[in-house]
Amino acid sequence: MGTLKSEIGRHAVHLCIDMQRLFSSEGPWPTPWMERVLPTVVQLVERAPDRTLFTRFLTLQSPNDAGGTWRLFYEKWRLVTRQHLRPELLDLMPALQHFVPPALIFDRPVYSVFADGRLHAALQQRQINTLIFSGAETDVCVLSSVLSAVDHGYRVVVAHDAVSSSSDASHDALVDLYNRRFDIQIELASVEQICEAWIR
Repeated sequence: MGTLKSEIGRHAVHLCIDMQRLFSSEGPWPTPWMERVLPTVVQLVERAPDRTLFTRFLTLQSPNDAGGTWRLFYEKWRLVTRQHLRPELLDLMPALQHFVPPALIFDRPVYSVFADGRLHAALQQRQINTLIFSGAETDVCVLSSVLSAVDHGYRVVVAHDAVSSSSDASHDALVDLYNRRFDIQIELASVEQICEAWIR
């Protein structure tokens, strides 16, 4: 499906987006592909657990804690607010939990992991210039974070066999969009290709 333009250097980090129980078959927002891509996500994490950053989407306590259209969002999805949600559903998938540490966890309450500037500042401090993306959902948090990474000028590599969505149609459309419209700034590659190209 895609090829890498060059080797992935030592200033690369794997951003594993929201591989949480919340989005598994046991949660209220199931992404049917999550269990299917989990083994490839694990393979990518195993390549460099010390260069892996797991992100988690943390829902709010109640709609009253949200502003603007986020309040409308949580009024529709009250079952995922923390006053209703089982706390353990916010955890990483069990197969990923034992990688922390050395992997780190970064939490935020919105789609993009770059929204409040904290992550970008931390990555710049570590002189990171390349981001490898996996996780869920292809067409929501992964999309928002990938485009934010492009805006910040990072080399962006999407592991196309390690992302998942609750919609096959929009997942396929996004992968096609990355390939056709963002081919200069977004690279698509398999986990196997990424692992082979990633310099330790």
